[in-house]
Amino acid sequence: MYEDWKENILPLVYSAPQSLNPSSFSVKEYFAARSLIASRSFQIDEYHGFGMVPLADLFNHKTGAEDVHFTSVSPNQEYVDDVDSENGDNNELSKISGHDKRDSTCENSYIHSDSESDYSSVTGEDPMMLQMIMVREVKSGDEVFNTYGSLGNAALLHRYGFTEAHNPFDIVNIDLELVLKWGCSLFSSRYCRARLSLWRRINISGSVSENSEYFEVSSNGEPELELLTLLYIMLLPDNTCHKLDISICTADKVSANIGMILSEKHDITWSTSSEISKDLLLTEKVCRALLALADIRESCYGSKSIDEDVEALKRCCMTERKLYHSLMLRISERRILEKFRTYATAGAQIQTFQDANGTSTTRKRLKKH
Repeated sequence: MYEDWKENILPLVYSAPQSLNPSSFSVKEYFAARSLIASRSFQIDEYHGFGMVPLADLFNHKTGAEDVHFTSVSPNQEYVDDVDSENGDNNELSKISGHDKRDSTCENSYIHSDSESDYSSVTGEDPMMLQMIMVREVKSGDEVFNTYGSLGNAALLHRYGFTEAHNPFDIVNIDLELVLKWGCSLFSSRYCRARLSLWRRINISGSVSENSEYFEVSSNGEPELELLTLLYIMLLPDNTCHKLDISICTADKVSANIGMILSEKHDITWSTSSEISKDLLLTEKVCRALLALADIRESCYGSKSIDEDVEALKRCCMTERKLYHSLMLRISERRILEKFRTYATAGAQIQTFQDANGTSTTRKRLKKH
């Protein structure tokens, strides 16, 4: 946002210093204006991008339990799939923005269009028009909810300024920089760069946002395959790593490179159509690396324990909105890290058991904790 301000707003102030009041176009004012618009706009389509729609921002957010749905769907197109899934993010038009302080109540018990002619008379079959559809019955006087999408607390807080307790879409991000920090604590920076380069050469990467690469840990504590693959390559013996390096030039599929190494190690049959199992990547060393990453990520919250955060949340008044929602975010993310540790610990125990008993390396899939 700061870069946008420098590129687009600051030149305007410099070009007309006498007619424009610089204090009205400061970074603070720009942040306020852009945040206001961003919290009330939503994705229309690829051509129009984000837009402001009258009445669309009256509705508060409710994860997985929307009452209304905004869509450009034609009257002949079924909406059953969206209703059954209770997920307003199935349609790109459903990402409606709003504000947590305002609400909308239902005047009628159920509102709908009885016929295709009703629809046509309202919209005139104008592709620029949207439908607001009631997707479930709402009692008169009850608040009517939309959903802003399947978003975790970090995204909700960043975009709209609030969080949700027990949000099923919560995630924790582990930056690539943290992974490299862990790697450099065990190996030289040159070693880490070489293994990272090898990982990239098999066309694998993390998610990217704001020029930062990261890996997601889901709400049940399970890390992305991309993170496990990077850790696995980081910890490969030099001779095995060299073999993998050579195989990259001849493999038909990305997964075949790692798959070849796994098939030899675990004595399993591998084909280029096979998918890499996370369980096979969960070696004892990889599990220890996951635990170390959990500790590094936990350190981002400072010296206070999660119990202290929970107690602080209990004492916090809802009028202290910034403090309340920041604590909610901290607690939800730290609980995911606890599950992340459980995931890693369970994987290490299975690996130790198999190594001790010489059992088959075809693993049963880990239960999600």
